Amino acid sequence: MAQASLKNLSVEEARARMLADAALLGVETVAIGQALGRVLTQTIDATRDQPPFAASAMDGWAIRRADLTEGAVFRVAGESAAGKAYSGLVRQGEAIRIFTGAPVPGGADLVVIQEEAQRDGDTVRFAADDDPKSNIRPAGGDFRSGDRLLEPGVRLDPWRLSLAAAAGRATLEVARRPRVAILATGDELVQPGGTPAADQIFESGSIALAALVETWSGSAMRLTAAADNAEAIAASVAGIEADLIVTVGGASVGDHDLVKPAMERLGLSLRVETIAVRPGKPTWFGTLDAKDQGGRRVLGLPGNPASALVCAELFLRPLLAALTGRNPAPAMIAARLAAPLAANGPREHWMRAALSIDPEGRAIVAAFPDQDSSLVGVFSRADALVRRPANAAAASSGDIVDVLPLARG
Repeated sequence: MAQASLKNLSVEEARARMLADAALLGVETVAIGQALGRVLTQTIDATRDQPPFAASAMDGWAIRRADLTEGAVFRVAGESAAGKAYSGLVRQGEAIRIFTGAPVPGGADLVVIQEEAQRDGDTVRFAADDDPKSNIRPAGGDFRSGDRLLEPGVRLDPWRLSLAAAAGRATLEVARRPRVAILATGDELVQPGGTPAADQIFESGSIALAALVETWSGSAMRLTAAADNAEAIAASVAGIEADLIVTVGGASVGDHDLVKPAMERLGLSLRVETIAVRPGKPTWFGTLDAKDQGGRRVLGLPGNPASALVCAELFLRPLLAALTGRNPAPAMIAARLAAPLAANGPREHWMRAALSIDPEGRAIVAAFPDQDSSLVGVFSRADALVRRPANAAAASSGDIVDVLPLARG
């Protein structure tokens, strides 16, 4: 492939090249209590109805609806509690004390709530409506035996874990977490908690990226190079057990941009050299094809935090999705602009923005005025990226634009 064809690629073409051979890395079985955030690789089908019996939705009294007449007095015949069902049938004129979640005894078709009951020893009366609500949850009201509950490829959040547990699953088959090694380079960087010189700044990119990797079902490790030179950078990643190496900084072509030369020592084969995107043009991607490197993937991100984080959303997130068996396509939505936007230049622009819902239920997006790629503060307030196609005309308030929502708590 000609080297020139690797430069100035569109976002879609660059992403496609990164994903060309990305597939599920492997499957492992974990206890359900350890599966939070993992990607499911199996189908989960119900093996029994839930609930497996008609259950009371309220604390009260289980009776036959036909017996509820004005002035009727019921004999208290027993009790049904959760885990301790009443074993008999409810006969004419009988009432069973019942609690929420308990099985409704055979013969009963109505639970009168306790607030409408007046008990006197072994009898009880009711001041219910003429046609009261049954307050009974039917067997299989949540799901039935044979129902498909969860599909492969879903990320296991607390609600999906609850559903799997309700289906009786103690273990789950999940995708192996991609191991991601993150290396931020540059003599100007000092780790948080350190003491920076007047010409240094605190390093923040790798911390954010590691958190994103964990959020996206990967396993992150942060690396440091012994020195900011090609030999030290190559040595810092050469023996690391990782499926993907992500570098931050040193991605351009200046005298101090050393990452590519360092990776060339490990047999770097480029698939993407530059991308027609703003921010993030220097983003690159390739594989380490030296004999002892096993074709490991390398994603090179720019050093400016906003550039790195925008390109992480556009490229790192889809790549991790593919490696865990998920759909890698970004989940775009349409939204209306809250304010006009100027015409765009020749590079696709992804603008940090705030997303909201108007009184009519429509998505509204407002791009922040300052889109400088070094501003971490702007990104901390953003919950969306607005996509502006290359050479897009000026847009007016109310125009529909493509938006990539960001997962924010």
